[in-house]
Amino acid sequence: MKNYSDSYKSAGVDVTAGYEAVRLMKDSVARTKTDAVLGGLGGFGGLVQLLDVKDMKEPVLVSGTDGCGTKVKLAFLMDKHDTVGIDCVAMCVNDIVCSGAKPLFFLDYIAIGKNYPEKVATLVSGVAEGCVQSGCALVGGETAEHPGLMPVDEYDLAGFAVGIVDKEKILDNENVKTGDVIIALPSSGVHSNGFSLVRKVFSIGEGNSNLGEYVESLGATLGETLLTPTRIYVKPVLSLLEKVNVKSIAHITGGGFYENVPRALPEGKKAVINKADVRVLPIFDLISATGNIPVEDMYSTFNMGVGMMIIVSPDEVDTALEVLKAAGEDAYVVGKIEDGEKGVELC
Repeated sequence: MKNYSDSYKSAGVDVTAGYEAVRLMKDSVARTKTDAVLGGLGGFGGLVQLLDVKDMKEPVLVSGTDGCGTKVKLAFLMDKHDTVGIDCVAMCVNDIVCSGAKPLFFLDYIAIGKNYPEKVATLVSGVAEGCVQSGCALVGGETAEHPGLMPVDEYDLAGFAVGIVDKEKILDNENVKTGDVIIALPSSGVHSNGFSLVRKVFSIGEGNSNLGEYVESLGATLGETLLTPTRIYVKPVLSLLEKVNVKSIAHITGGGFYENVPRALPEGKKAVINKADVRVLPIFDLISATGNIPVEDMYSTFNMGVGMMIIVSPDEVDTALEVLKAAGEDAYVVGKIEDGEKGVELC
C-alpha cells in the first residue's frame, strides 16, 4: 500500500525523506541506549524505566530544554553539521547537573527547510555523541520539514532532557557561606552563546570567507574554533558529587558571569573573582580586540574560558581539584564568596 502523498510532496514535504533519515540515524541512536530504555525508534513516545531510584528516598525529576542559538548559522556556512548536536545536548544536560541530577534521557527537535536525509542523520549523530558523553539515552525526536518558512538549506535544532536526583541531594545555594571557594572548569571555547555578537564582530554572513582563514593565535581557522562544540561536564561533576560536599554550581551560558553566577548564590553573598586568575581563551581576546568590545560587555556575554563554576568549602578544595583532575578536568580556583549584595565582583 502506498505510504506517502504525492500531493503533500508537491507542497514541499517528502515524508519518504523522513523515513530514510530515520533509517540512517538508527546506528547513532543505538549508541546511546541504556538499560533503562524500553523499545526503540518508531513509537509515539520514548519509554524509559526508572532504574536508578532503589537507593533514593524521594526521587525528583529535573528537566531542561535549550538549543544552539545562531551558532547553527556557522554550520550552514561551513557545511559542517556533525557537532551542533553536541552543543544542543550540552546546553540541556549541563543545566540539569547544576541541580545535582543525573541525566536520564534526551529528545531532539529539528525544524528544517528541506529534509535531506543524510544531513538530518549527520545532525543526529552529533546529538547521539552528546548523549554518549553525558551518559543519557536518545529516546526520540522530531524532524519537521518547513517549506516556505525557512530556506531549504537551513534548520534549527533544539532539545529536551530529563534527569533524576534524590530530593535530599538537590543542590541548594542557601548552603553557600562566606569564605567558600569557587572552582572553575575550563570551557572549550565560545560554547553556544553570544553568536549574534560573534557574527557581527567578524562580519560572518553569506559569501564571507574569513571562517576558513588560519589564525595564528588560535592555532586553527576561525571557523574551526568557533564551531568547537560545547564541553559537557556531566560525568566529572557527578563524580565530584559522590566525593565532595558541593555547595552550588553555575553553568556559564548566555549572560556570562554576571547573569549566571548569581543564580548559584543566596541573598547577601557575592562572588569575588580575580580577573587575573581567569584563564581567558585566545578566541575571547580576538573577539574583544576585533570588535572593540569593553571588558564588562565580554564578561556579560561570554564564558571567557570558564564553562562551569563550582562552589565548595575551603577544606574540600584540594580534594575537589584532585577528583576533577582524575576525571579529565583541568580545574582551578578562580574566586571566593564574601558578604555583600548578591552578584559578581570582578577585581
